[in-house]
Amino acid sequence: MKMRTLGTRGLNVSALGLGCMGLSFGLGPAVDKQEGIALIRAAVEKGITFFDTAEVYGPWANEELVGEALAPFRGRVAIATKFGFDIAQQGGVNLGGVNSRPAQIKAVAEASLKRLRVERIDLFYQHRVDPEVPIEDVAGAVKELIQEGKVQHFGLSEAGAKTIRRAHAVQPVTALQSEYSLFWREPEAEILPTLEELGIGFVPFSPLGKGFLTGKIDETTTFDPSDFRNIVPRFTPEARKANLALVEVLKALAAEKGATPAQLALAWLLAQKPWIVPIPGTTKLHRLEENLGGAALELTAEDLRKIDEASAKITIQGARYPEHLQKLVGR
Repeated sequence: MKMRTLGTRGLNVSALGLGCMGLSFGLGPAVDKQEGIALIRAAVEKGITFFDTAEVYGPWANEELVGEALAPFRGRVAIATKFGFDIAQQGGVNLGGVNSRPAQIKAVAEASLKRLRVERIDLFYQHRVDPEVPIEDVAGAVKELIQEGKVQHFGLSEAGAKTIRRAHAVQPVTALQSEYSLFWREPEAEILPTLEELGIGFVPFSPLGKGFLTGKIDETTTFDPSDFRNIVPRFTPEARKANLALVEVLKALAAEKGATPAQLALAWLLAQKPWIVPIPGTTKLHRLEENLGGAALELTAEDLRKIDEASAKITIQGARYPEHLQKLVGR
């Protein structure tokens, strides 16, 4: 596995990370704990050194799983986690909404350190921007945690360009995590140029379009009642049927390279910038291995031109979030 550096702050990680959320939360029932541990440890054995979790995934269950799974590999891996949702620190109840008050940030950090079984959080993201708390106060709180040795790097998630600049002026931001893929290319307009200017790395989540770009989902696919995709406008049966046009393009181009659509989609992302580190998630070992093949797939300038030309002819149908969640992004 090749390594990459996120931003200019010296965070060196594998070119692909592992998004761990789906093992516990959001995409159907949680996997058996031992299966989750085995998958995470298999990822380490195969060269992945960057693992993504968050307090809200559960809440808490995913951090606990990641902490136990990675306990034997301290010093060999980097763990990213997140604060910013309003979760009661007693009982783990998600109160709804966001909360990035400095006292909450520090309480979350202390609790996450215990669940992750580490002495320092490698990358601590604000999960969503809190409109009630100036971003300067958020950055200042994380700066204090860095000075105390409890956090190494500061990150933001789904923040807008102006917020990124304001935060970066107080405490340099190492990485931004936001959705980016051939299924969602909005970051190219303003976010990527801002990150490049400021020397901030980019961690795309849902790099396979929440599974859609794998080619394994169509308009007849049914999701578990607990699966987040049930409320996503882009995943209505009608939208899925229309959006399969993009998948068909990927299938054809992937076949020319002897690859799968998922591998092509990941290779395309990696080819965009040397400081991009996608974090595809999976619950299955064979999908993990397939994704790793995307990191090994080399695309030529001609390949990239073909992908861009073909995808430009397709208009993706459906919003990527329902309205109540869309309000939380790009602030």
